[in-house]
Amino acid sequence: METGSAPARPKRTPSETTLFAGLSLGTAAMMAVAACSSAGQSPAPRTVQSAEAPFAWFNAAPAPAGWKAMELPDGTGVLSVPPDASPAESDPGSVSANVSSSTGELAIYLNATPRQGSEALDNWNTFRLDHLADENSSSPSKIAERTGMAFRGGTGSCVEDSYVTHVGNNRYREIACLVAGSRGSSVLIVAAPADSWPLYGPVMEQAVDAYRAE
Repeated sequence: METGSAPARPKRTPSETTLFAGLSLGTAAMMAVAACSSAGQSPAPRTVQSAEAPFAWFNAAPAPAGWKAMELPDGTGVLSVPPDASPAESDPGSVSANVSSSTGELAIYLNATPRQGSEALDNWNTFRLDHLADENSSSPSKIAERTGMAFRGGTGSCVEDSYVTHVGNNRYREIACLVAGSRGSSVLIVAAPADSWPLYGPVMEQAVDAYRAE
């Protein structure tokens, strides 16, 4: 789950053959985009204006009863996932989980990975959107952004956006946050198919509320 700085491509990329085994091509592409955070050279993403205050729902708080904690190996963050989430394979140093729908399709993807590149709290919004416009996806649209968010144990910057995967031409929506704590910074990503966001959005917001920096 490389968040690397540098020129064009990350130093380490996830193994799609292993990581996405058993998933649809569209799901695999969504996870590939969610997993990486390295910036690419691309046209400026389009912004969709929101009438609501950005991230007005955000309220850092412990996870609901029954949720499971997944701590990053380097100790920079703790991802909380719903009781019905299953751990997913991810790059060394990262943690991931999936929630499936009643029909067995992937409904929610949750991931946390340590910061590994030039992303920072003051450039995160553009950094993430630049990445979404690279070879993994197209048509990135920013829905909302916010900085100076008081996470549990740290401070974060978040962006909510949508994009279309190159593989399968599927539209997904995500919340992506860079959160800085006393031990370092980490990246939180929660994503779902855009058309199911009204159903699963509240659960993903709870995952963001519960994320803890260390």
